[in-house]
Formats: sequence, C-alpha cells, structure tokens
Amino acid sequence: MTDAPATPAADWDALHAEAVRMTEHAYCPYSGFPVGVAGIVDDGRIVSGCNVENAGYGVTLCAECGMVSSLHATGGGRLVAVWCVDGRGETLMPCGRCRQLLWENGTPDTVLRTPEGDLAMRDVLPQAFGAQDLETRRP
Repeated sequence: MTDAPATPAADWDALHAEAVRMTEHAYCPYSGFPVGVAGIVDDGRIVSGCNVENAGYGVTLCAECGMVSSLHATGGGRLVAVWCVDGRGETLMPCGRCRQLLWENGTPDTVLRTPEGDLAMRDVLPQAFGAQDLETRRP
C-alpha cells in the first residue's frame, strides 16, 4: 500500500468485512457483477451499500450511491475511509461518478483503499469540482 494521510480510527478489517457482506445483497441479474462498499463516518459509524441494477442500465445504482444514501439516512457526517470490493472481496476502484460522490461526502483527506494502495481523495480526484465552486463561481 502507498503512503496516505493517517485515518483516525480506520478499522480496515471491519470495513472490508462489511463491504464483502454487502456484495451478498447486491441486485445484479444483468451483469452478474456484485459490488459492495463500506465507509467509516467521522463519528465512527460504518455505512455501507451494494449495487442495484435496472433493466435500463443507465439508471443502475452503484454501491457507493447506496452507501451515501445510508450516510444521510442515518444522520449525515463526513466519510473518513472507504473500501469498495467485488464479489470475490477484491478491491475495486470506484467509477468517476462515484469518486465525485465520495469527494462531496468526505473531505480531501478521506482515504480510499484502491487496487494500488490507500489514497487521499485529493489524489483520487485532483482539481475536483465541489460545493465551494457553486458558491464562489456563480455570476
């Protein structure tokens, strides 16, 4: 794993176990590719999600979408560490849309476990567009 900022109280074993558990709840009859994700919130909670496919592929929900929904449904907060896995428990890199979700629901220091090691979101999504841009760039 590569060097990344220290993550407060990141229990990577618990995150991995929860992400793997979530693959068992994935609804993926079209692709047959279950995905699970788990994240630690700044208050210590673990939130998780799984992918949910739809016959109209464009409206399929990624696992990270479910996790972010769970984050807000259970009190909000900021993600501090996230791990996404496939049906074999192997680390996956989130898609571009999900990287944006992680950016907006974490911080630049949120640590993402990637196939190449642990990376801060500032390195996963450099020059990210976020809420501050909406506030400072309005005409």
